[in-house]
Amino acid sequence: MTNDMTENHTEIAAHEAIPTNPAQSHWADVWQQLKAHKGAMVGFYLFVTTVLGVVIGPALWHADPTFLPQGRDFITLRDTRPIYTALWDSGAKVNWAHPLGTDNLGRDTLARLMYGGRVSIAVGLTAMLLSILLGTFVGVLAGFFRKIDGPLMRLTDLFLALPLLPLILVAALLFRDPLSNSFGTEGGIFILIVTLIGITSWMQTARIVRGDVLALKEREFVLAAQSVGTTPAQVVLRHLLPNVLSPIMVSATLGIATAIITESALSFLGFGFPPDFPTWGRLLNDSVDRMVLYPERVLWPGLMISLVVLSVNYLGDGLRDALDPRIRGR
Repeated sequence: MTNDMTENHTEIAAHEAIPTNPAQSHWADVWQQLKAHKGAMVGFYLFVTTVLGVVIGPALWHADPTFLPQGRDFITLRDTRPIYTALWDSGAKVNWAHPLGTDNLGRDTLARLMYGGRVSIAVGLTAMLLSILLGTFVGVLAGFFRKIDGPLMRLTDLFLALPLLPLILVAALLFRDPLSNSFGTEGGIFILIVTLIGITSWMQTARIVRGDVLALKEREFVLAAQSVGTTPAQVVLRHLLPNVLSPIMVSATLGIATAIITESALSFLGFGFPPDFPTWGRLLNDSVDRMVLYPERVLWPGLMISLVVLSVNYLGDGLRDALDPRIRGR
């Protein structure tokens, strides 16, 4: 009887020791932590909504952002106000077919805003990918190979010391015409701006990755991999890069904001895309001369730039908190 009771208690204890839920993966835990960060989720949904709006919006709103009305239509369509201005200004010229109004050439503001957002976000994402690739490559090489650590870090310091905006402006003037002749006006300017932003914004990522690699290469699992004859390339690809992915992701989100602001500044100064190719920075440039009479033309592109930058910054803060277990819950 005693033996039976002992066996029953043993079986019950064994069943209780078996976990009913499978172990949660690392990325599932990160997602749970990210969902608890209210600012990050607001930024995530805001950024996704903006991207969907500029990608799907032109398919729903069929107005041509570059269409120039002629003759009497030009007089009728130019400088129309947004429909909401009719609420407080009954004498404003409002065209209900253009809910955000038109510019001084009669082009639809809503269509130009959506198309310009598509270009600005595409530039931001592409330039971010280029800067992340360069920064990760330089950081891994500098952290893993001691002989080239010094030269690579001095190169990084040199880029950090350069006046980046004047350098970008000079490079844009020098290479705009050759690239436009080779890839077309729009394609050449896109390649030029993405390349200039990418090669001038990789330094912070390189420093972050280098610091993590310096710490990781002294860990036991890396030393064990080296002791069994694993090549340096395999050590980097299998052991180091997966463990530095977290800071790279945080740097990537912040890099999108930097790239969008830089592209908007270039377009605003007149060194970006041509006047008939809308971006948010170009819309700001076109609106400055008539800002007193039509302040909403400055408001909308400026608001979109600010919302996208704030959303990716909040998302970056949430990723940093979710990926770093030392500061979770603060």
